Amino acid sequence: MANQGSNPKIVTKKHIARLERERRQVRLIRGIAIAGIVVVAILLIYGYLNLNYLQLRQPVAEVNGEAITTGHWQERIQLQRVNLLNQYNTYVFYQQNFGLDTSQQQQEITSALQLPEILGQQVLDQLVDEAMIRQEAKARGISVSAEEVEGAIQTAYGFFPNGTQTPSITPTEFSLPTLSSQQLTLVPPTASSTVGPASTSVPSSTPDPSITPTATFTAAPPTPTFVPEAATATSTPYTLDGFKTQYEEALVNFKTNGISEATVRSLFEANLLREKLQKEITAEITGTEEKVWARHILVADTTGLGIVRSLLLSGMDFAEIAKKYSIDTGSGAVGGDLGWFGRGAMVPEFEEAAFSQEIGEIGEPVQSEFGFHFIQVLGHDNIPISATQLQQNRETAFREWLAKAKEEATITISETWKESIPALPENFGQQQPN
Repeated sequence: MANQGSNPKIVTKKHIARLERERRQVRLIRGIAIAGIVVVAILLIYGYLNLNYLQLRQPVAEVNGEAITTGHWQERIQLQRVNLLNQYNTYVFYQQNFGLDTSQQQQEITSALQLPEILGQQVLDQLVDEAMIRQEAKARGISVSAEEVEGAIQTAYGFFPNGTQTPSITPTEFSLPTLSSQQLTLVPPTASSTVGPASTSVPSSTPDPSITPTATFTAAPPTPTFVPEAATATSTPYTLDGFKTQYEEALVNFKTNGISEATVRSLFEANLLREKLQKEITAEITGTEEKVWARHILVADTTGLGIVRSLLLSGMDFAEIAKKYSIDTGSGAVGGDLGWFGRGAMVPEFEEAAFSQEIGEIGEPVQSEFGFHFIQVLGHDNIPISATQLQQNRETAFREWLAKAKEEATITISETWKESIPALPENFGQQQPN
């Protein structure tokens, strides 16, 4: 009798089909799982690359087709924060060690650090200016070498390979025009002490804006200035090793705050390019300025106008009339003498008349918002100016050039730049303002 347990199992087509379906399902599930893992990995990698590379390469602005990348802009914001913090610590140092009241400066810096959008806009404006300067410098064949950048960094850290620089004062050649016989006739020698270039008119107890020169120089937004370290009582490194040590320590600190050495060096390069371009653009601005020496009699109405006109026609001395009738008591006390003044110092109507009249001539009365002016020109010459005023004139001219260049440029700003302002790095600074 045959053993029934040894009978082979009969596999039907239905069973085979079911096994095949199960194998396909397993392969499908495994494929879906692997695909899911791959997709998640790709998303994670893309997210990382997008956050750390792709987004940083996106332009936050474009200047004549030149992109200002988000990453560079963000690093410059962080660098500006470091500079502000260094300045804050410097003011604290001065206050604690020298008793200076720097609370206002400290508060201004604290406010700047707490207003990220304003800080972001300032840095963006700086980068746009730098792009304009870089493009113009390239067009003029102006460049900055790596050696020049290195030298600027060394100077910022107080290291001078050729010995410590000793500031020297170079006297500015200054001379007053020699009074002509005509001027000596118009103004007695006793009045010569009032003659000379003056940035302001004679003090008046009742100031009259019409004859008080107004400042023509408006401070520009500060050029980014690299501040490598907070003020300390340590000595300045005068050796190459000392410089390298301090610089390397600073780079570590910058890296902690998300700032690369390339960004630090690019700022030095931008400042050097600005200096070179400004020198070339303002080369024609000399150390002299066209100025007029004049005196005036100011009256309030037509009644005073008629009285003064009659007295002048009668031959009465101009200075005596000014002392008695001019409502500008400051200049009136000295015979109406305003000293020497340049363009932009007086109201337009007064300036136009003064610069167009002949020496000795008493022109027709000029009306301004302050009254009627009888003007007598006593001198008209190119007067030497101070080194400070020369620098201000050159800075003003350069800013005017830059403003005009920006008007003619194609500048595109990202509409979402505010969303990309970086947060303060963790543990930013050691003495961060509260």
